[in-house]
Amino acid sequence: MTDYSNESIQFDCFRGCSVATDEETGAQDIRYRQGCCKLEVYDTLKGIAQEQFNDYYEVRFKNTRKGIYINASGQSIKTGDLVVVEAASGHDLGIVTLEGPVVGRQMKCKGVDPATQELRKIYRKARPFDIQRWQEAIAREQETMIRARVLAANLGLEMKIGDVEFQGDGTKAIFYYIADGRVDFRQLIKDFAEEFHIRVEMKQIGARQEAGLIGGLGVCGRELCCANYVTEFKSISTSAARVQDLSLNPQKLAGQCGKLKCCLNYEVEAYLDAQSRIPRVPEPLEFQDGQAWLVKTDILAETLYFSYEKGSLTQVFPLSADEVRGIQAMNRHGEKPATLKQEDVSVPEFITGQGEDAINRFDPEKRGKKHRRRRK
Repeated sequence: MTDYSNESIQFDCFRGCSVATDEETGAQDIRYRQGCCKLEVYDTLKGIAQEQFNDYYEVRFKNTRKGIYINASGQSIKTGDLVVVEAASGHDLGIVTLEGPVVGRQMKCKGVDPATQELRKIYRKARPFDIQRWQEAIAREQETMIRARVLAANLGLEMKIGDVEFQGDGTKAIFYYIADGRVDFRQLIKDFAEEFHIRVEMKQIGARQEAGLIGGLGVCGRELCCANYVTEFKSISTSAARVQDLSLNPQKLAGQCGKLKCCLNYEVEAYLDAQSRIPRVPEPLEFQDGQAWLVKTDILAETLYFSYEKGSLTQVFPLSADEVRGIQAMNRHGEKPATLKQEDVSVPEFITGQGEDAINRFDPEKRGKKHRRRRK
């Protein structure tokens, strides 16, 4: 077991690993950390062997980039190993995150068919020289990103370089950029190649992906969903807010990325299911003592609130969805219930602890002026 007493440990959450450097020898020990990335997949089939998936592995790189590779090295590879894999040009270095039958399920989920698609290969396990070269390339990413932003600004391009990812061999880099419209970056690629002496690949990302890279806390007080576990971003419209009876206030509905919050889609199906059981009330309900107007609806509780005064919330009476259907059926047959008012309405008792848990209960008692005069 490695002794970390004389080592400096850094956590690279963008790649899901920890890097420990020995201060005396300078040797690096890189380990895969399962809880350090949002791309973690729980292996429910761990320990189960299926021969058809023995040579398939899931390899993870920076941010949300990962893929399925086939082991062509003949070496024994397991989860957590650093491996050198085939790339479009040169080779790359990644971390094995899945092995065994669960890789087959991932392939089916992502639509990867080895019979019709040619998978890239795993060349070998990473050697110390490969790891050192990989870490040197990673160390260049921050400086390269800052310089790339300066070059883009000098050309007057309306774009923002959000992140830079170097390939494992250090010969190629992916520049992630954000732009509202189409950008002609042909001259920018030439400037990048001349400045950094590498092959350049430009990849556009959206505002949601940028927020996931930066991270932060949402209005709920928890980590942003895009930075925690969301990897595929679905379209979100204001209809999701209307279904949930939310106020159409852009400041409240927008997240830190400036777009509609991803969590607006979480409960839409539950609200649609509840709304399917709530009757429509286009006209007021007829009672013997007057008309009752719909003023409010509790969708999840399937409760409708009515008032004898149109648009007034001063005195409302709740009715369940089934009761409203029954009253509507009576009105269609010309019958009217006696009244909407309920004599015995059970109101839940609410006990406050304001007196018991007052914030000034620990303060010392103040003595009056009369007591101080007597003491003198």
